[in-house]
Amino acid sequence: MSLFAELKRRNVIRVAIAYGVASWVLLQVVDVISPILELPDWAPKLVLLILAIGLVPVLVFAWAFEMTPEGIKRESEVDRSKSIAGQTGKKLDRVIIASLAIAVALLLVDRQYNVITDEPAVAESGGEIAGGGADKSIAVLPFVNMSSDDEQEYFSDGITEEILNSLAGVKELKVAGRTSSFAFKGQNDDLRRIGDALGVNHILEGSVRKAGATVRITAQLIQVDNGFHLWSETYDRELTDVFAIQDEIANEILHQLRSHLLEDDVVVAEAQRTTPEVYELYLRAKQRIYSRVGSEIETAVKELDRAIQLDPAYAPVYAQRGIGTMLLSDQQYGSIPHDESNRRGKRFADQALELDPGLAEGWAALGLYHGRDGLESEEAIDALAKALEINPNNVDATNWLQIALRDQGNLKAALEIIEELVERDPLYRPAFGNAMFLFNAFNRQDKAEQMIERMTAFDPDNPDLLAAKAVNNLFAGRAGESLLLMEQLRESTEMSGIHKLYLSLGLLRTGQFERATQEGSMFFQPDALYEIGRKDEAFEMAYRQATSGYPDTYFQLLVRDGRDKELIDFLEERWPSVAALAEEQPGEDLGYPLLQDVALAYQRAGNQQRADEAIMLVDRHLNLLGEQGVENFAFSFNKGIHAAMLGDNDLAFEHLLLAAERGVTVGGELVEVVPQLAVLADDPRMVDIEEQMLATMNRDRAVVGLPPFDENYQVVAQTLDMQN
Repeated sequence: MSLFAELKRRNVIRVAIAYGVASWVLLQVVDVISPILELPDWAPKLVLLILAIGLVPVLVFAWAFEMTPEGIKRESEVDRSKSIAGQTGKKLDRVIIASLAIAVALLLVDRQYNVITDEPAVAESGGEIAGGGADKSIAVLPFVNMSSDDEQEYFSDGITEEILNSLAGVKELKVAGRTSSFAFKGQNDDLRRIGDALGVNHILEGSVRKAGATVRITAQLIQVDNGFHLWSETYDRELTDVFAIQDEIANEILHQLRSHLLEDDVVVAEAQRTTPEVYELYLRAKQRIYSRVGSEIETAVKELDRAIQLDPAYAPVYAQRGIGTMLLSDQQYGSIPHDESNRRGKRFADQALELDPGLAEGWAALGLYHGRDGLESEEAIDALAKALEINPNNVDATNWLQIALRDQGNLKAALEIIEELVERDPLYRPAFGNAMFLFNAFNRQDKAEQMIERMTAFDPDNPDLLAAKAVNNLFAGRAGESLLLMEQLRESTEMSGIHKLYLSLGLLRTGQFERATQEGSMFFQPDALYEIGRKDEAFEMAYRQATSGYPDTYFQLLVRDGRDKELIDFLEERWPSVAALAEEQPGEDLGYPLLQDVALAYQRAGNQQRADEAIMLVDRHLNLLGEQGVENFAFSFNKGIHAAMLGDNDLAFEHLLLAAERGVTVGGELVEVVPQLAVLADDPRMVDIEEQMLATMNRDRAVVGLPPFDENYQVVAQTLDMQN
């Protein structure tokens, strides 16, 4: 008898079929209940492994044993004439048929379920898709380098980059940002958790394995909520032209993604060509720049210089070199003088666009340059809009665009952009800090707290959390708590220029002026020097800043010191009118103190026409902010100053009292620090505001362990306990 016939007689083949069908049914059940029971992603794989291992003993048992009326016996001990193997086979046939019926039913249910869930749910308002099209959302996780060769690491990253670049042009698809996706690199995290963190319903993951002259690339598309694999594929290619392989694989994967998620035409991806070494340097430097850590950006600049030496015609390295150089300004994350860093950075941006006029990174770099001081916001917006037209997923360009809009006074548009950005790329560090400011500017602390909770859940050691909490405390009127957080931040990471701004605010609002002269931001050092009586140094530093394009502090100190003529002379030597000054120096996020100082100087000099011109421009700017929904303690304070200058004392006190209750302090006698309020000095309501501000400052000083101030803002003498 042949082996096949004997396998058939002993029902081994039937057992194998029954086992396979039953195993398939069991795996489908496991797939369904896994998300309900919140089982880890490896649970179905473990069940599959157990079933695969179990097949061997099941087949051995079917070969060696037989069912008899007396029970299970060894096959060799059964009389062939009395064997009931045929009857057992018929029973197995019925088991197979029943299992197949269950399998078909499961397939039909699954298909019907997918049809139902794929239909767009109509929202109650206007028939729009509920959830804003969240079903068409995806995160591309960095492909895992499975090779022993570490040099393939950036080839696998490059595959990921090309797929992301391809998807960037698909407007119907929400794609999680690169920085957030790459934050999960090297982590064996639960895909449901990643999907929740990034706000996507699908994840593309894959791996790259090099073996000799060939490379194997695998990719799989996974539905987050249930772990189902919607599609998977393996590609084996000869490792000759790295970029040709990247293009081919990226376009094939893109074709599959669009087929499964969008049912649309394919957008062809094509990587710019260079050598593998240059491409590796470029990718590594780009990732370092995303970190926004000064030492990392400095290392990135060196890597980009090396890349330029190796391939002077590769445009993307020039764009990143320009971005890195500008970010190393002493006002950002480095120590290069601000004007010099921007001048040098623009040269690299121009070179990138000369090599490739259609390079999104090049336009983003140019936008960063024009937006450097808020003085060329129109040019910045044009360049950044061009970058986003080419690559809608360019996260830097999106972030810098909202900053340019803020510089124009369009905070509402900036808020809309930052909300969308942090939803798409929640772990992108610069957007995190900007979102904290904007949410607080609009008195939306609930949104700010939600962002902090989200970041804490997935990156609890991120030092940006300390800065975010510090910003929240500042806007909540808790300068002491804010300062403690910033000092904790200083112990854990490098302090950027932006971090120093918040540190300075904490120091000034707790009356630590001496420390602020040494540790604070350059923009607040003149104020601190003035407070401790070093006026000559204060004016010298403020004048240098004014001649570099930042006249705010200089004008403020001049009006405090009664030197109105010097302010007017400085202004009229450089601008033909107040309107010309306002065009170059638009209002700030929360007010327009610059023109309030100008108005007071002209008013005290007897030029009421110029004073009224400045007041009118302040009025227009504050109304614009109010119409957009800006509402916070600093805005209330600036509205109070403005009302006082308009002669509306009741309205002025209404705003000032609200600002004081929200935690505004000025570090000295209110009328002396803000001379615009001198017109209110004799009003008894001023006493209440002064007492509230002093109480707030002393509360904050107690938080950081400092003795209180008296009504003259001098430290209260501490009495010693002389008892034994």
